[in-house]
Amino acid sequence: MSKPQQTHHQADERRFLDERGSSASLAPNGLNPATILEKAVRERIVDSYFYKEQCFGVNEADIVDRVVAHVDFVGGTYGSTQKPSPFLCLAFKLLQLAPGDDVLREYIEYGGEKFKYLRALALFYVRLTRQAKDVYGTLERYLVDGRKLRRKGRAGTSLTFVDVFVDELLTKERVCGTSLWKMPKRDVLEDLEVLEPRVSALGDIEDFPVEMGRDEMDVDEDERGGSKDGDGDEKQSRDRSRSPS
Repeated sequence: MSKPQQTHHQADERRFLDERGSSASLAPNGLNPATILEKAVRERIVDSYFYKEQCFGVNEADIVDRVVAHVDFVGGTYGSTQKPSPFLCLAFKLLQLAPGDDVLREYIEYGGEKFKYLRALALFYVRLTRQAKDVYGTLERYLVDGRKLRRKGRAGTSLTFVDVFVDELLTKERVCGTSLWKMPKRDVLEDLEVLEPRVSALGDIEDFPVEMGRDEMDVDEDERGGSKDGDGDEKQSRDRSRSPS
């Protein structure tokens, strides 16, 4: 019974990888999910041991288990052989599964340290497949997530953070060895009234204390001037004490 099931999954994989006749629906941003990743990267993924062993027959619920068990860094391809990372392999699997917004929300909102790579994966997938309005609306909420992430690439292993990773997804052209589709700038979408102006996590500048009055500023200047004079006298005194007698 297992062989027909495996054959069925392999047939699904081949159908998804057929660029000219993909049976998959277009992603919400209008792109063909089967061709979002570059062809050379797709070929490396499907030929990789991890993809063959861990991604065939996987459903949306299984993704959580695979991430927790196997993903401990973000990245595209790495090492001298440019091996595709488990992170990128599972991102490719998500492109095939095409989870809905409700499933992505579950992925993103999982709490706890062990689910931080699940959040990173889901946000990466959102950036690849969703319209600009939804990308900004989803990702910007996690610009305050300061949890550490490991990153692995051609240059080796380094440390980054969830908020830095999110910022890169919003501002860079390539992340995890993947070309990101060109989104309109945020200010353009604001001018078109597609997005509301973003409120900084620091709050509105109008919430800061009002400026000091002119008299208070004069007093403050006098105090600083007095301290400078005092410092000058003290410096001259130290210089005289160090001069040869």
